[in-house]
Amino acid sequence: MTSPVQRPTTAAFYVQSIIAFALALFAVTVGVVYMPLGPWERGFLALGLLFLVSSTFTLAKCVRDRQESQQVTARVDQARMEKLISEHDPFEVKNF
Repeated sequence: MTSPVQRPTTAAFYVQSIIAFALALFAVTVGVVYMPLGPWERGFLALGLLFLVSSTFTLAKCVRDRQESQQVTARVDQARMEKLISEHDPFEVKNF
């Protein structure tokens, strides 16, 4: 059995995702600040933005953790199968 090839994240992709996130956060923050609203509405939108950003990070962490746990489980199962196969002798005569 071969394990799936894991391609590491390139530095360019990492930087691009940081820039995209920062630009989107900045644009929405500027929109909330300059929107013609009262302080209560502006505060509501700001709290909504803060909650959205924090829940996005939490969701990303949960997805990553689940993926990592499945990879570990698959590696353990693969190691068990390899051990069983290596210990198996198809030419062994068993006396019943």
